[in-house]
Amino acid sequence: MSRTARAINVIAVFGPLVALAAGIVLLWGRAVDATDLALLAAMYAVTGLGVTVGFHRLLTHRSFAAVRPVEVGLAVLGEMAVQGPVIDWVADHRKHHAHPDREGDPHSPHLHGDGVRGVLAGLWHAHMGWLFVNQGQAKRSRYARDLLDDPALRRVNRAFPAIALAGIVLPGVAGMVLQGGLEGFARGALWGGLVRIALVHQATWSVNSLCHAIGTRRFVTDDRSTNVPWLGLPTFGEAYHHNHHAFPRSYRHGLRWWDFDPSAWVIVGLERVGLARNVVRIDPERQRARLATSPQTGGSEADEARNGWPPL
Repeated sequence: MSRTARAINVIAVFGPLVALAAGIVLLWGRAVDATDLALLAAMYAVTGLGVTVGFHRLLTHRSFAAVRPVEVGLAVLGEMAVQGPVIDWVADHRKHHAHPDREGDPHSPHLHGDGVRGVLAGLWHAHMGWLFVNQGQAKRSRYARDLLDDPALRRVNRAFPAIALAGIVLPGVAGMVLQGGLEGFARGALWGGLVRIALVHQATWSVNSLCHAIGTRRFVTDDRSTNVPWLGLPTFGEAYHHNHHAFPRSYRHGLRWWDFDPSAWVIVGLERVGLARNVVRIDPERQRARLATSPQTGGSEADEARNGWPPL
């Protein structure tokens, strides 16, 4: 990674965190109202789903197909989350699946030594550290050839700086309309823009770190992925990450009816109104065939083994 790219990542990662700290101070001082929080929630939802439904389930794994405006629109919303250009994001994630928790994985927490220091170093790397070393380094011609061959997605990829900026300016404009003046713009840009970016970042990165570190396992896989159900809410269902590694093309990550997976609900909604098709579903028989049977990796569906990291 070049020095310039690393510097840009430092700004993109820590700038929103500074804004989040400022937002906490303002919240403590009651300098926030329902409009600010509504902008935060709305922008969190649309950009977070841009990552989970668009970047991840649609463009990375082709869990479904979407009509062209929806596909491009989801890519744009995903870039507003400021996690990098869409083609780089897809290439990095496909490389992660090609080498899960092995050498070559861009963000595994399991390759950084033993003991407490190794655990902490691994969690730091998986959560944020990899962004300053490995992000955008996956060979796009190998891992994202289909996106490189798509002129519309190439344009979205090139427009990442402008789209990322729009993700801050648009809630600022909304704040100015709803609350008036430059103060309204500043509050909208802070809460719906920078604070929202920081929160979506932490949710997404928690899947890379926590969902390869703590949690439960149900299936036989060749990695150390886990399900962390309590993380399902802020990640829109992505925290059923072990299920995802077992069945990467499944449109659902929460495979049981009670699993909280709003991203899957959005895909079904798109399908029902004719905007999505070829939705990949994993039938119960195929799921049962992959259930772990040894004490080391798990038991039955009703007796999930806690097989996260550190191992128990």
